[in-house]
Order: sequence, then C-alpha cells, then structure tokens
Amino acid sequence: MVSEVLLLSQEDVRRCGGEDMALAVETMEKVYSLHQKKDYILPNKTVLRWGDIETENTIGRINSMPAFIGGEFNSAGIKWISSNPQNPDKHNLPRASGLIILNDSETFFPKAVMDAMILSAMRTGANSGVAAKYLAKKNSKVLGLIGAGVQNKTQLMAMNEVLDNLEEVKINDLNIDRAKAFAEEMSKKVNLPIKVVETAEETVRGSDVFITATVTKEPIVKADWVSEGQLYLHVGSHECEFEVIDKADKIVVDDWEELKHRGVETISIMYAEGKFDENNIHAEIGEVVNSVKTGRTSDEEFIYFNSVGMGIQDVALASIIYDKAVEKNVGTKFNMFSNPVFAK
Repeated sequence: MVSEVLLLSQEDVRRCGGEDMALAVETMEKVYSLHQKKDYILPNKTVLRWGDIETENTIGRINSMPAFIGGEFNSAGIKWISSNPQNPDKHNLPRASGLIILNDSETFFPKAVMDAMILSAMRTGANSGVAAKYLAKKNSKVLGLIGAGVQNKTQLMAMNEVLDNLEEVKINDLNIDRAKAFAEEMSKKVNLPIKVVETAEETVRGSDVFITATVTKEPIVKADWVSEGQLYLHVGSHECEFEVIDKADKIVVDDWEELKHRGVETISIMYAEGKFDENNIHAEIGEVVNSVKTGRTSDEEFIYFNSVGMGIQDVALASIIYDKAVEKNVGTKFNMFSNPVFAK
C-alpha cells in the first residue's frame, strides 16, 4: 500500500543490524565511492540554532540533512537531528536525538520513519573507520581518544574494526569519572586495554592515530604535540590550533564545499579567516577510496582528516536497515490515509 509507512524504534533498528560496525564501515566506503562519482544529490545542511555558532555548544542546535544517494542504495530521505548539551545533566536524556525519513524512489511517498540516534553515531564512527583504513599506518598500535562521550565510543568501535594491530587505547576527558566509566565499558566491548590519561597532550603524544570528539569552544590539540606518522581524525568543531593543519603532509576531507558551508570546524574557520589555501587539500576521501588520489604513501607522513558528515551517509545506512526490517517483518506499520483528501 503506497500510503503505508514503516515505523522503526531504536530497538527495531538494533534488531536489524544498527550496531554492526563492519556493516557501517562497508556502507560508508560505498557511499564515499559514489560521492566521488557524483552519484548523489546533497543540498546544504540547514542548521536551526538560537543565536550564533557559539550557542551550539551551550543551547544546542537542530540539523536538517536531506539527501539522495544512487548506486545500489537508490534512496532519498532526510535526517532531522538535534543536539542539546544541557540534556544529560538537566533532563537525564541523551545529548542527541533524531529521526530519519526515507521516501519511495518511484512515488516519493514516505516509506519509513526510524530512530536516528544509533545510525547517526555509527555512521560517524564508520566515516573515521574508512579514513583510517586508507590513511593510518598499517601497523598502527596505539589509539588516543580525547572526549569520553558517545561519539568516541563508535570511533573506538570503528578503529577496532579496521586497525588490525591495535593494542592500546588512551582516553582523556575533562570529567575524569566519565573517562573511567568509558574505559570500563568500552574495554569489555572491544576487548582492548584502555588507559585513562590526565591530559590531552599525553593522549596525542605516542599515538599512531588520535581522535578528538568534543564540544570544546577553544582549540585543544597543539602543533608541537604532533609527530610524523600520525593520523589525526578530527570529529568535533574547533578542536585544534591552525598550526596543526599547517603541519600536515596530507589534508583529506569528506566534502570540502559542505565543510565551508557548515563553517564550525577548525579548517573551515581557518579558511574563512584567509589563513588556509584550499589548494592544499590533498583529496576528498572518495577520491582515495576510488584510487583517484593516493592515501598514505609512507609511515613518516602526518595526515589530517576532517569530516563534516553528510546526509547521503545516513540515508544509505537507513536504507539497508529498512530492507532488513522488511525482510524480518520488524517494525510497526502506519497508514497515512485510507481515502486521501485533495488527491488530484
């Protein structure tokens, strides 16, 4: 029935593979390939906020991310996702919440509405997973994480998926108790030792790969902490000094136009202030996936990767979950109408 919409709760999404990081990484790799081939439609991300960019770290914001992704996915939809930093302490709720709507490829009628919290977190981790697959040293053993929130949980899951020689994880957070809780929970999940360290500097130094996933207002990572051979996966907003990016041998992004439009990441701020030449971007990650540009070519390169996140990623992963839900007969069916008003 064309008016039937499948509703998928967070539990439904989990039952259909929503927490399968191998699936998420594989899907993001396919999406990046299609992105390089221009087989997508991606309007700019729209941000609803109550003030200037700085208020996103205090009051919060809601993002609207419509997209179409071609290839085997052939899916259109939108992610509507909010982030309220006050939720955990004030309301005992997660910081982020959201929904994904998928539309039928022929009629354009809505066909599914599903929880976006898990899929959004998983695809963000998987983005970095794809980047690490192509940009990290093959023998990377030490991972440093700054920020002990949800985002670094899926970042760790993704690194554990793609870094075959990973042996040690360091975690740093301004809240030491949260860092300890992260270490206890995630060490069991990934079966790796996780060491709580007191400073961000200690997290960065000696790590083959390091990741920042925070809500900081001021840059954390300093250029003199960084050394050759490292991969820096920049997940949050303004998390490093400009000099860190200047120091990179290769700069790789997911979508440069979208990064410039969003305007909150260090590299975007740097560009807006006239302190970054976009010609210094080595590649978009899809170019690396499709071998149009090189990834890592030596163990001495310091590589910087920044991703803004794209709606095509959410739509692609959601389309796979939808197909699995239909196959497994999971979810609740909702009929939009019986006899449509104003049908013609």
